[in-house]
Amino acid sequence: MITRWLVAVAVALGAAVFAAPGAGAAEPVQMSVTVNGQDAASAGPTNPIRLDPHSPARVQMTLTNNTADVVTVGAVDVSGHVLGLTFFSYHTAVGLTVEPGQTQTLDFELDPSGLDGQATGLINGTVTVTGGDGAVLAETATVTDVRGSLVSVYGLFGLALAILTALAVLDAALGIARRRLHENRWRRATRMLTPGIGIGLVLAFTLSATRVWVPTLDRWLLLAGGFAAGFFLLGYLTPTPDTEDDLDEDFGDEMDEDEEVVEEDERTGRIGEDPTDRFSPSTPAPHRPPDTRPFTDRPTP
Repeated sequence: MITRWLVAVAVALGAAVFAAPGAGAAEPVQMSVTVNGQDAASAGPTNPIRLDPHSPARVQMTLTNNTADVVTVGAVDVSGHVLGLTFFSYHTAVGLTVEPGQTQTLDFELDPSGLDGQATGLINGTVTVTGGDGAVLAETATVTDVRGSLVSVYGLFGLALAILTALAVLDAALGIARRRLHENRWRRATRMLTPGIGIGLVLAFTLSATRVWVPTLDRWLLLAGGFAAGFFLLGYLTPTPDTEDDLDEDFGDEMDEDEEVVEEDERTGRIGEDPTDRFSPSTPAPHRPPDTRPFTDRPTP
């Protein structure tokens, strides 16, 4: 279960890479956006757009129609994404009409009060303008600093990753300590991939939640892939574990030794294996060692 879950996250990373859109044609609407007076397009890890659930955000937009047709702007969406998953999204209906070659402005207030239970930390954001039919007219990528709670959807996502990774690491460590990993090196290496991927994902989440860096897709892949490769090599280089035949053989040798000791005790009447160990009273005299106690300690006839 743990392996499948972590591998599924890794597969999602790969799918997100191949599904990432490439550069396309010019957008029908040219857009510039500021949030609380800060330009969204130029925001980065060192100067992100701050979104506080306890205070509204002022959004100002300038839209220029580059087409020969009238453009109707239906809504503006502000969202945050990690690994292709949306962790927060705010939809604002506007109903703005922009004539060909004309420029219009939008000014509205965003209420991010729900962010407290949705996300926290540095998260990639997107400001998207859609038409009346839902088609995307313009889009601007940005970086947001969400001042939410760790007890949020994003925080619980990271907690689940941490728990599953800890269980995977514990399982691998016990397998190595007890020499119970598969005797085939490639099978051992493959088994160690799971904790490696998990550690990489947890580290990427931690750096995002603590606002050290933005969890871009290439960084998730770099950390998960790097730790996976390291643990794969660790699994490949671990010593070949004891097989069941070796354990059965060792157990059989110990049983044979115990049987020989019992037979010797029954024959001689000696208690214990050391030469100085006592003999039972029923031991015949020829098998007893000479009595070396002082004469005064011997019983009186």
